[in-house]
Amino acid sequence: MGMLSRKNKLVLLKLASLFSVVRGYNILILFIAQYLASIYILAPEKPLREVLFDVNLFVLVIACTFVIASGYLINNFYDAEKDLINRPHKTLLDNYISQKTKLAIYFILNFLSVILASYVSFKAVIFFSLFIFFLWLYSHKLKKYPFIGTLIASILAITPFFAVFVYYHNFDMVIFVHATFLFLIISIRELTKDLENLKGDLTQDYHTIPVVYGVKFSKIILSLLVALTLIPTLILISNKFEIGYMHYYFLLSFILMIIFLFFLWKSSSKLQYTLLHNLLKLIIVIGVFSILLIDIDVVLNRVL
Repeated sequence: MGMLSRKNKLVLLKLASLFSVVRGYNILILFIAQYLASIYILAPEKPLREVLFDVNLFVLVIACTFVIASGYLINNFYDAEKDLINRPHKTLLDNYISQKTKLAIYFILNFLSVILASYVSFKAVIFFSLFIFFLWLYSHKLKKYPFIGTLIASILAITPFFAVFVYYHNFDMVIFVHATFLFLIISIRELTKDLENLKGDLTQDYHTIPVVYGVKFSKIILSLLVALTLIPTLILISNKFEIGYMHYYFLLSFILMIIFLFFLWKSSSKLQYTLLHNLLKLIIVIGVFSILLIDIDVVLNRVL
């Protein structure tokens, strides 16, 4: 009996390890975000039922989550030594799954995503194949270079939204403003993560912006990026677009970005950078759920 419970415990640990490696919580947020963006921003004129029960959209979103999960896996595979320095506790959990198993799951997820994409169209197959390739290239090579690593990471992070955006062929200006805001927040997050991981990056010879140009230069770049986020924020707050109560979110993010900037210049330890990184994560997560504020009556008005 004890043997069985130990076996069960190991299975649970391995599942927890897999969830940790593929950042299950991030994937869940991404899944919700793609659906909310589709309902409120990309296809606001379609009945809710039509969006929710669109098989092609569901297949695209699932394919995206598989690719992102495989991206986290390959990233974890290449960053094993670096993560041991930067995130020892998380790495301990992640290592309940062997590198061999991580690679096997990586290939299975990518294979499944391309099969799913083929259900939608040949263009979707090309799109996901390129997405998979660039995620691998980023993890293997590009992330070790200053500027290009941060830029590519930010582009790859918003690519799942691009898949849904192309599917709906909606080229409204408001979408580009939303995308610019998200891209800048993610870029700020990526660079803050580089400050947080400075020790491991330095040890493993990753040429990130903080490693090559120093902490002060990184903070200047971050300050410029924060200043740039104010442009889409102010455009979205000024009643130019119909975003309902979501303008309160952009007001809040404006205040939080000022707080971020204030503490950024006071920060010097890993813990302080981790807290700043978590603040940016919070801004992104609140942003996902505040899409609901664009039209609170949407569920009532569009169910039929």
